[in-house]
Amino acid sequence: MKKHYNNIVIGFGKGGKTLASWLAAQGEEVAIIEKSTEMYGGTCINVACIPTKSLIVNGEKGMSFGKARKIKDKLVRTLREKNYDKLADAKNATVIDGFASFVSAKELKVLTKGGEKSVIADRIFINTGTKPLIPKIDGADGRRIYNSTTLMALDEMPERLAIVGGGFIGLEFADMFLKFGSRTVIILDGGDIFLPGEDPDIRDSIQQSLETKGLEVVLGAKVEAFLDKKKSVELSYEQGGDKKTMKADAVLLATGRAAVTKKLNLEAAGIKTDDKGFIVVDNQLRTSAENVWAIGDVNGGPQFTYISLDDFRIIKSQINKSYYNSLKKRKDFATALFITPPYARVGMNETEVKEAGLDYLVFTLPANKIPKAAILQQKDGLLKAIVEKDSGKILGCMLHCAEAHELINLVQLAMNAGIRYEVLRDQIYTHPSMSESLNELFAE
Repeated sequence: MKKHYNNIVIGFGKGGKTLASWLAAQGEEVAIIEKSTEMYGGTCINVACIPTKSLIVNGEKGMSFGKARKIKDKLVRTLREKNYDKLADAKNATVIDGFASFVSAKELKVLTKGGEKSVIADRIFINTGTKPLIPKIDGADGRRIYNSTTLMALDEMPERLAIVGGGFIGLEFADMFLKFGSRTVIILDGGDIFLPGEDPDIRDSIQQSLETKGLEVVLGAKVEAFLDKKKSVELSYEQGGDKKTMKADAVLLATGRAAVTKKLNLEAAGIKTDDKGFIVVDNQLRTSAENVWAIGDVNGGPQFTYISLDDFRIIKSQINKSYYNSLKKRKDFATALFITPPYARVGMNETEVKEAGLDYLVFTLPANKIPKAAILQQKDGLLKAIVEKDSGKILGCMLHCAEAHELINLVQLAMNAGIRYEVLRDQIYTHPSMSESLNELFAE
């Protein structure tokens, strides 16, 4: 017999678990299917945002990697259990442990430890997220080759760490292991420009700060093979036509993330994916199958927990017929790189504004001019804002400074509210604080 639910959520990530909880609170029966008991709460809680930030914070305190890892493991375990209990104990909600695959747009087959079961639903929400993308490099399955999840499970810190990929994930791990005392941390990036999506002055600020701590950045490096040695791993790469090698104790593959869709049998439901495997959705996050939505990283949108949560808001608004029901309603949102000092950004940078042909003003402020930055002993960095000349509206802001990940939210609020830059410039802030830097930034 096929069990019927009003709603089924596949995957326990941020957007999906929040949606399931909300639906249950509305009196709608909902089942949430999760393939791994180690992933209640989703990627962020278990293998990404929370554990990495825990390690980063304790690395800044000078704690050993082994001790920091134990604290991280306990924190993650506690949060995972809380996430499970919140839904497992909720009225109208059922947690099913197992692998789900589509039989049709309304029916799923779930392989559990107790056997196979069939479930049907009026609405289905796919929230399966992403996993580390493993590049096709000889030896990439070697015993000293790690991804962002497995590297955090090491018992001991590697003395020599090589990182393939110079994006945000690679940089966060590089900064983290420098804090823990790795003797050598090298980033091998295939591109010819460090952080190519950022303005030259911002990327120079970030690179100089990290290199001062000991990071080595090798650009234009095309990694070709990993060779496992008795006590190390040898990397072979090509740079500028020259063949080169280097040795490391561990290698982190920070080469992006892939959609978790392979075993869902999406074809049976008529659900389309793009050439990278991400589920194709419209502006309301609906898939090509009726009454099936894709929420969070798996739909190919920005891969951030807070975007998954915003996906929930969009779907919720469709169900309760309220205003915020489409991606078209989404406003500017910030991003953050958790290094020390952190880097956060919202909106357009100067390169993009110039390409758009807009008339603009540029405001900059070295972080070493901020009293709170000196107190925090984080005087590296640069603050930068772009303002439309006639309207006075902030088009974008880039903050490489202490507490940038907090400060950027204030600027984002001003941007989305359409507030002129002078309001931030003339605001009375507490002292000493990083937010008072906006007085000086916009006065330059």
